[in-house]
Amino acid sequence: MKRGAMYAVVCAVLFELPAETAHRWMIAVLRLLSLPPLPRLLGWLLNRRDPVLAVRAMGLEFPGPVVMAAGFDKNAVAYRALGGLGFAAVEVGTVTARPQPGNPRPRLFRLPRDKAIINRMGFNNCGAAAVAQRLGCDKGVIVGVNIGKSKAAAETEAVADYVDSARQLGPLVGYVVVNVSSPNTPGLRDLQAVGKLRPLLAAVRQALDGASPGRRVPLLVKIAPDLADADIDAVADLAVELGLDGIVAVNTTITRDGLATPPARVAEIGAGGLSGPPVAARALEVLRRLRARTGNQLVLISVGGIATADDAWERLQAGATLVQAYTGIVYGGPLWARRINRQLAARARKEGLDHVPAAAGR
Repeated sequence: MKRGAMYAVVCAVLFELPAETAHRWMIAVLRLLSLPPLPRLLGWLLNRRDPVLAVRAMGLEFPGPVVMAAGFDKNAVAYRALGGLGFAAVEVGTVTARPQPGNPRPRLFRLPRDKAIINRMGFNNCGAAAVAQRLGCDKGVIVGVNIGKSKAAAETEAVADYVDSARQLGPLVGYVVVNVSSPNTPGLRDLQAVGKLRPLLAAVRQALDGASPGRRVPLLVKIAPDLADADIDAVADLAVELGLDGIVAVNTTITRDGLATPPARVAEIGAGGLSGPPVAARALEVLRRLRARTGNQLVLISVGGIATADDAWERLQAGATLVQAYTGIVYGGPLWARRINRQLAARARKEGLDHVPAAAGR
């Protein structure tokens, strides 16, 4: 049986399960595959490094441009296996300073007609201290960490809450992303307003510098696709002003426009962030706007609706330094990243390029 047909059978079985149950099963398998020496073996069998894919950004050497987005490996238990499967880096989390269970279930839903997902997970994770213990070991793969606000933290405690996570996790990872754009934590998106975002990012930057003397930990901010264009410009200007390393664009959307899924089913699912191809057009629009606004002063990591190598190529040409995916692997299977990497490398060589067209950033 061919690999594609094999995964179609596995996918059919998994899709009979509730979405979160299937995800837990996938994480359990990947956790086993993260035990030494399996990640190295996976990499040797499935993920031979190709120099045409290499990207240098934020002082780090990424073996390729394709990164696992936050939300998949929330508790940093599967990142080694994901690296072996072809992801150049894994962004773990979202991690909060305090452990929290997240929102009530069900909270994760598939939209197969759109190859999309709606989630209202609510930053369920084991907390910064537990994640820090798992990241203290030899990683063998670039790890970023996405940090968010604990639900129990009051608005007046938000900065201190983020700083707590940054101090614990910053010294252990390749880069840190401040998440102020999930729609599933009440009040979180209000922190995208520049007046609130400036002191938050400045405090996290100071905390990272204090926790990692002698090493500058790259700092990025993740924004929502639902921001107005003027607000996107304001965040871009702030990122440059504060000397941030980059922006991750974009998070999930609260809009439901243009879905093939019947409206009654969408209404039945209810609130949550939508990811996958329905977000693609806006994600590309935001990327182009950010690159035009910031030039090459920032690393831009594009995420949202990347399902094929053509999607990834378009983002790289539009100014992305790296691309991220989550929903793509759900519908594309465990070898999705490997397949995208091979197709990107083949296209680069066909067009006579020494490297994929990733923007340099800083």
